[in-house]
Amino acid sequence: MTSSIASNANSSPDPQKLKDCGLKHLYQGKVRDIYNAGDDQLLMVASDRISAYDVIMNETIPDKGSVLNGVSAFWFENTKDIIDNHCISTELEDFPARGADDLLRGRTMLVRKSEPIRLECIVRGYLFGHGYSQYLETGSVHGVKYPQGLQLAEQLDTPIFSPTSKAEQGHDEAISPEDAREFVGKDVYDFIAAKSIELYEFGARRALDTGIILCDTKFEFGFAGGNSVEDIILIDEVMTPDSSRYWQANTYEVGVSPASFDKQYLRDWLDSSDWDHKPPPPKLPDEVIQGTRSRYIEAYERITGLRFSDWVR
Repeated sequence: MTSSIASNANSSPDPQKLKDCGLKHLYQGKVRDIYNAGDDQLLMVASDRISAYDVIMNETIPDKGSVLNGVSAFWFENTKDIIDNHCISTELEDFPARGADDLLRGRTMLVRKSEPIRLECIVRGYLFGHGYSQYLETGSVHGVKYPQGLQLAEQLDTPIFSPTSKAEQGHDEAISPEDAREFVGKDVYDFIAAKSIELYEFGARRALDTGIILCDTKFEFGFAGGNSVEDIILIDEVMTPDSSRYWQANTYEVGVSPASFDKQYLRDWLDSSDWDHKPPPPKLPDEVIQGTRSRYIEAYERITGLRFSDWVR
């Protein structure tokens, strides 16, 4: 497999062009644009925008949207036995748009509408990032006390479920398990916590089989067709390089920041640039853009076992 693949020319579809093809634009997020697809369905189009520290960069990462869509499609298909999800199709012929194939190819998913549960469900299997910073300050990670002397990137005995409240704008906020239970209800909280751990453990085993460590990830859930636990499905994206930390297993070493296949490469460069994490972001050099792109594509190919060029074709 190789990550030296030609970029997709139509990297971030213009909503006006898709409107001309009969689609109604509903919402633009940091990465995805949502369109009405009728009959309780939505069309999710993953752009090549990239954000770090909740700030969208001015430059895009070619093919990034197709990677995110392809990785999510893979995990949605392979986790159906754990929990149902919102994915209906990634096939162009199923999309309610005419003349937009070149704009939608590879980066688009037809999904069921759902009512999102306003928690981001983070699962940490290793001590890194915010979890490591919290441990250094308090000796705990999201309320779980750990022994002294643990190092950066050290594997935890058991994965930690760390919910955050999902903000409409700005930063998500950490929330205690007690507050989260009160926020969404005990039955809902217990269900999505258990499913998050089960999904992470499945993904971590599958990733390790391909030589990649899944350090941490986040999941989102929603209600489809009702408001009981039985109506909860997996939504948004699943274990992508945007929503996860993926590390190179054969060079992994406790105590150092591991080589990664995710946004950490971009974050590390931003941290070295003396940027204050507030808009406007610094200009990304070509080597950072191409380095990020190659890592995302390699993640797709390693996780799925497929060639990225076949996916975008």
